[in-house]
Amino acid sequence: MMEITRLVFNPISVNTFVLSDDSGECAVIDCGCYNDDEFGELTALLEGQGLKPVLLLNTHCHLDHIFGDILMLEKYGLRAVCHRDDLYNRKRAVDHARMFGLYMEHPPEPGGFLSGGDKVCFGNTELEVIHVPGHSPGSLAFYSKEDKTVFTGDALFEGSIGRSDLPGGNHETLLNNIREKLFVLPADTVAWPGHGDSTLIGDEIRFNPFFIR
Repeated sequence: MMEITRLVFNPISVNTFVLSDDSGECAVIDCGCYNDDEFGELTALLEGQGLKPVLLLNTHCHLDHIFGDILMLEKYGLRAVCHRDDLYNRKRAVDHARMFGLYMEHPPEPGGFLSGGDKVCFGNTELEVIHVPGHSPGSLAFYSKEDKTVFTGDALFEGSIGRSDLPGGNHETLLNNIREKLFVLPADTVAWPGHGDSTLIGDEIRFNPFFIR
């Protein structure tokens, strides 16, 4: 069974998830650590639980979700994997940070690229990759059928959806992908977004105002 730990980092309050199982290996989704102090909180958790990070996943490459990628590379030798269509956001992350009055180093090159339908694994756990563009062209979700859990990045939130007015975003594309790729998951699937609290897929189908007609 997968264990999920959520940490909230950086001035934009990104959810960073540590996923682990009884193998002792773990995956990190969206390492948002903005500085050494925040990264120290993450490494203390990993060391305290005796976890070995073997997989670094980016739901997408907006600056707030990749702040800590360089720190993960320096300490653990891990390069993030993401969707190829989000390379624009990765390359422009430093410029985007300046727009928010923030500083970041150029993020490292990805260690590989993922597409919808791919599988990624750590320890005894398998995650299915779901491509849900609309917030950004390369937005991904990571779904564990066994654990009835999906990590939706900034596509789907509790009672809301991701913004679509940034470069590469498209409102109708986002709505359609949520309907066709996330709302087809079992209703009792727990959805963990890139910001804020978890929700249930069934609750979003019934109550999310963007889908109520």
